[in-house]
Amino acid sequence: MTNTSDDTVAAGVPGVDWDAEADAFDDEPDHGLRDPGIRAAWADRLRSWLPERPADVLDLGCGTGSLSLLAAEQGHRVTGVDSSPAMVERARAKLAGRDAVILRGQAATPPVGEQRFDVVLVRHVLWTLPEPARALRHWRDLLRPGGRFVLVEGVWGTVHPVGIPVGRLATLLAPLTSDVRVERLSGDSVLWGKPVEDERYAVVAMV
Repeated sequence: MTNTSDDTVAAGVPGVDWDAEADAFDDEPDHGLRDPGIRAAWADRLRSWLPERPADVLDLGCGTGSLSLLAAEQGHRVTGVDSSPAMVERARAKLAGRDAVILRGQAATPPVGEQRFDVVLVRHVLWTLPEPARALRHWRDLLRPGGRFVLVEGVWGTVHPVGIPVGRLATLLAPLTSDVRVERLSGDSVLWGKPVEDERYAVVAMV
């Protein structure tokens, strides 16, 4: 859920007061998805990443629930998790009436008990975690056989770049998955509401 625009990349570091960020979070074009073209672009990408049949999707670090809502609109059963009460409140309002539940908790250790999922969906969160390899191993245990990771990540900024390069993420996923597909997203300016020059990508990894 991190805000990774060039001017505000520092907002992605751990320790940010996400409750304070919640009011303006959806003002970022790729967060709120208020523009119909941006919303449609993300919906198309998500449709290509998620299973065709209705699936149980775990959206970790869901923020205000924009991707959760798209997944629910496509017929999936969604569980969103975020650590910020203010973000959770907004996500619950967005998902009201949908086949979805929004929980407050940590993305690295989501409070889902013994529940298992077909998809673990994570956007711009893994790179902020102190132990991404450990988080991925835990998330792998939350997937059913034949499930998949859908991870949207990148490297942002030029002076002090932050993020997780695609090569490193692929290495972390290698012992956990049977197939890793990388989709470059930097060239699709519609997704971000502007042209971008940094590294942005999605990884779909089957288990």
